[in-house]
Amino acid sequence: MNYRVRVALLGVVLLVAGCSASGPAGVPEIAGSAAGGLAPRVVTFGDSVPAGTACGCTPFPDLYARMIGATSDNLAEPGFTSLDVRDQLATPPAQAAVRTATVVLVMAGANDLAAAFDTTGGSYPAPAAQVEQNVTAVVADVHALRPSAAVLVFGYWNVVEDGDVGRKDYGGSGVAEAADATQYCNDALRQAAAGAIYVDTTTAVKGDSGEGDPTGLLADDGNHPNAAGHAAIAKAAYAALPNG
Repeated sequence: MNYRVRVALLGVVLLVAGCSASGPAGVPEIAGSAAGGLAPRVVTFGDSVPAGTACGCTPFPDLYARMIGATSDNLAEPGFTSLDVRDQLATPPAQAAVRTATVVLVMAGANDLAAAFDTTGGSYPAPAAQVEQNVTAVVADVHALRPSAAVLVFGYWNVVEDGDVGRKDYGGSGVAEAADATQYCNDALRQAAAGAIYVDTTTAVKGDSGEGDPTGLLADDGNHPNAAGHAAIAKAAYAALPNG
């Protein structure tokens, strides 16, 4: 981060003073790590969305880290499936990063369901089951490596294109099919987040109804967030976890 130490410490103090609500049982308070002598650290695993593809902006994991006065280690990789993330977490560098984490962000599964959308057009239960299995294992592995870390598992507003681009490329039936694929993915991720915190990005990108037009929050490819979209997802992450 580019914050000076004094600014970072002030941010932690303000978070402690300004937020008294308690969160889910077993969820650590982020500011508590700094109080114990360790600077808060966010470690991220996932696909092209947390990696910031097509945006040319600061991706949401780094924005979220700034919001809580933390450093950010963004290990997300474009194209990663849920199995890729599971395999990555088995590597020594990834495990070393998790052992220093205050918060671990996980956003994977869209590519699993997008592949089914492109090739099978409706056969989603099997890939969704794989997403649930893989992300459940990722959450368990993180907890084993760093029991004190909070884990946030992110859902998707869409696993493929959306907004103006999606309507143009898929038509009405394709848009409905994409919504079906996304529902399967998000249901799997909610189940996988039973031992973590699930972050709903549909509301962040499509509004409270979940049916708004997301075009203004998407990059030109219609598939990834733009700067405003990443800011919205970062705010959703901040709201999902108590910060002191």
